[in-house]
Amino acid sequence: MSPLDVVAATLVLVGAGLSLVAGVGLVRMPDVFSRMHAATKPATLGLVLVAAGGVLRVATGADATKLVLVVALQFLTAPVASHLVGRAAYRAGALRSLVVDELAGATSEDRGERPGTEAHPQA
Repeated sequence: MSPLDVVAATLVLVGAGLSLVAGVGLVRMPDVFSRMHAATKPATLGLVLVAAGGVLRVATGADATKLVLVVALQFLTAPVASHLVGRAAYRAGALRSLVVDELAGATSEDRGERPGTEAHPQA
């Protein structure tokens, strides 16, 4: 087993471990913001590490390009999806408490809502 194999296996194992931590965090975290963090941060880093381990072991440049594309798409979609989940939770009033509520004084247009719709008050 070459040193390159050891590095690739280590990257894949650490990435898989981070993805496992992200899955456990989704189940164990109490509120929406914590779950959003658990769904995006460690899962994205885990995917990057698994892809990096895969890049070290693939035979062709085309395969490495596909893995880099997977990572790029993950970096583009995960923050957007997390942001949309956070906005939906805010509108639904599913948040326990906010230290700073930057959307409280905003108009419906500032919040990105359709005119005539009102956000639910926080519980």
